[in-house]
Amino acid sequence: MKAFPKTFLWGGAVAANQVEGAWQEDGKGISTSDVQPNGVLSPTVDRQPGDFGIKDVAIDFYHRYPEDIALFAEMGFSCLRVSIAWTRIFPNGDETQPNEAGLAYYDRLFDELAKHNITPMVTLSHYEMPWGLVKNYGGWGNRETITFFERYARTVFTRFKNKVKLWLTFNEINMALHAPMTGVGLPENSSKAEIYQAIHRQLVASALAVKACHEIIPDAKMGNMLLGGLMYPLSCKPEDVLETMQENRSWLFFGDVQCRGEYPGYMLRYFRDNNINVEISDSDRQALKNTIDFISFSYYMSGCVTADEELNAKARGNILNMVPNPHLASSEWGWQIDPVGLRILLNKLWDRYQKPLFIVENGLGAKDKLEADGTVHDDYRISYLNDHLVQVGEAIEDGVDVLGYTCWGPIDLVSASKAELSKRYGFIYVDRDDQGNGTLARSRKKSFNWYKEVIATNGASLKA
Repeated sequence: MKAFPKTFLWGGAVAANQVEGAWQEDGKGISTSDVQPNGVLSPTVDRQPGDFGIKDVAIDFYHRYPEDIALFAEMGFSCLRVSIAWTRIFPNGDETQPNEAGLAYYDRLFDELAKHNITPMVTLSHYEMPWGLVKNYGGWGNRETITFFERYARTVFTRFKNKVKLWLTFNEINMALHAPMTGVGLPENSSKAEIYQAIHRQLVASALAVKACHEIIPDAKMGNMLLGGLMYPLSCKPEDVLETMQENRSWLFFGDVQCRGEYPGYMLRYFRDNNINVEISDSDRQALKNTIDFISFSYYMSGCVTADEELNAKARGNILNMVPNPHLASSEWGWQIDPVGLRILLNKLWDRYQKPLFIVENGLGAKDKLEADGTVHDDYRISYLNDHLVQVGEAIEDGVDVLGYTCWGPIDLVSASKAELSKRYGFIYVDRDDQGNGTLARSRKKSFNWYKEVIATNGASLKA
């Protein structure tokens, strides 16, 4: 392999609610993640004192971050994507003054990263928001939430302006279409009209955060974050191709608004055809003109689309209701493995937006086996990541401007979909199971040294 650009950022990505634990420590409030202890696709529950949730401790990154960051530094990370837990800063979401203990924690975290020359990339809201805003205001169903989010964003920008120069607004913002509670704080049975109205408010809030970031930290770069849901037509029938175009647009729409500053015509038609009346004020239209500096996205798999209703019916209940691709293998969780799809997606996004791209999530969840000597022989993970990174190199050769790559879960963490620790992603094994048993001890997997070499050679050690 040719080496990657000298400025390429290598690292990993985690989310506060999947690694930190300490769910009620130092004044932290209850988040939507806390009331979904079984994952983003589970219904909310009223937490009672003594109730157990695997995320309550997670991997205890809140207390063990110096040890974990030292391991990331040993691998050679130049970037770590983290998120700030909104409820550590504003416990209920509507306070006028922030929680100092929460701000102080992230000060310490960013100082630790600086000590190891690791650039932080910070997501403002990663699959969580204050439960108080959902309970008392109706989440993003209420326009007032825009004000609360802007206050939160301005607070953290002001506090960390000298420590953080790469920011993202909402994690996988298009996931709200599939998990409304996780995405926009709405009940799962909400109508399409209610969900799109909430999404609109989130898009406005995202744009106002971009404006605030550019004002408060002029040398910072602000990105969005999309769930990269690349779809192929199942056949070359024009009906399948048209259906695929519509399906891809359902998530590209979020990028269109955040990159171009206005709603695309196809989305306005979708609203008309489906009797969806989204209230958009003149001030909203003005706010949306604050566009992002770069596009970040996750990529785990691709899927197929067909106009054949019979085949679609069979696919329902599958991940994001995708029709399987007969030419691809799948992971243990049924996620189809498609490295070439990453090159296609990078080119597609570059052609569409001509803005720098950052792959901020990509990885393989698997049931790792810890050997007697404390290692994990995860050659399947090495193979998966190698093949995807080779395609990133190909996209760079194609002329795509790729800023960096932060693989998902450089250390084992609690999975988002079902809150499992048995679905492991990391280069670092964490001794804890789905029932919360284990010492939380960290150990290096075989992939640890493999990724270390990839970074040390700036990608030249990858095997095409």
